[in-house]
Amino acid sequence: MLRDATWMNAGRARAWCSMLLAGQVAMAGYLLSGDFPLDPAGRPVGTDFASFWTAARFAFEGHAAEAWSQAAHHAAQRTAFGPDTEWYAFFYPPPFLLLLLPLGLLPYALALPAWLGLSFAGWWRVTRALLPEGWAVLPILAFPAVWVTVTHGQNAFLTAALFTAAALLLERRAVPAGLCIAGLAIKPHLAIVVPLAWVAAGRWRAIAAAAAGAVGFAAVSALALGWDAWEAFLALSRMARATLEDGLVGHEKMASVFAAVRLLGGGAALAWGVQGVVALGVLAVLLPRLRRRPGGIAEMATTAAATPLVSPFLLDYDLLLLGLPLAFVLRAALREGWLPWERIVLLAGFVLPFVARPLATWPGVPVAPLVCAALLWVAVRRLDQRSR
Repeated sequence: MLRDATWMNAGRARAWCSMLLAGQVAMAGYLLSGDFPLDPAGRPVGTDFASFWTAARFAFEGHAAEAWSQAAHHAAQRTAFGPDTEWYAFFYPPPFLLLLLPLGLLPYALALPAWLGLSFAGWWRVTRALLPEGWAVLPILAFPAVWVTVTHGQNAFLTAALFTAAALLLERRAVPAGLCIAGLAIKPHLAIVVPLAWVAAGRWRAIAAAAAGAVGFAAVSALALGWDAWEAFLALSRMARATLEDGLVGHEKMASVFAAVRLLGGGAALAWGVQGVVALGVLAVLLPRLRRRPGGIAEMATTAAATPLVSPFLLDYDLLLLGLPLAFVLRAALREGWLPWERIVLLAGFVLPFVARPLATWPGVPVAPLVCAALLWVAVRRLDQRSR
């Protein structure tokens, strides 16, 4: 029954996606029913965007380094959102703050929709290039990672758009593809597998463009924001590691192998060890296959599927990146026929951003690494077919 999952036909998929989309839109609407900019629970609407916006205000006012000062940053959030506001940390590097800087010109009520609207538009365009068929509109909009990103005001639309754009460009336009990955300097732990994948595939022009673009992006951020911004970021990065190891963000909110081990009661040393073993295993499976250069979309789709298993710091909204391997496997299945277990794995990968945090929070079951491993398996199997 699960092996072939023939019960998951197009009609049921449409009905389930419609219900899922309606429920998620209702949840997002509920968050807007409070006393804006606060939601009914008294938190800023778009929670994490409160961090981005207050950092952008510092940069706009010429005090960029204060974005990485816990005291100054928290004080600014309390001033903007109320004295009981918790601290939404800003652990991102200066290139991301440079990107956010124009939002410091806007009030929060305009900055949040501008941020989400523009980044969603970029992600939508590249995702529709992968899945241009009319039927794809509903599952794209219903993908739970979309709504996790919206309700958190996060940057996953932008990072997933850069990754997907690189996939579309890599085969014929290596330099622009490399520059897209250079853009992930805003969140470098999501690009952790890409350099290794491109070395394995011999994508030297893309590697050179990515390296030059990342260095240039960092240099421009230093010139625009000041070197003290980089010093403040590097000083706070030690707290970022402690945040990961001690669960200050909450291991239940994360989707990595490291967080799963910690959630199950393992210590930090064990979590790092298991994370390292899994990462090496994933790379051992993936990299030899990429030497065959099966094509830009196939290479980047499997790289995207591997990323949640290799990066130790990955939250549930970052699972928007799984849209790329989901689309890759789905297109192959519709073109060539379904392989055993593909339907159920794609279903699990699709709903994962919706269920990962609740399952980790209440029953304490971290399912994200298992589902990501299954998705990587079906993506690699399709990659093997292309390489024959």
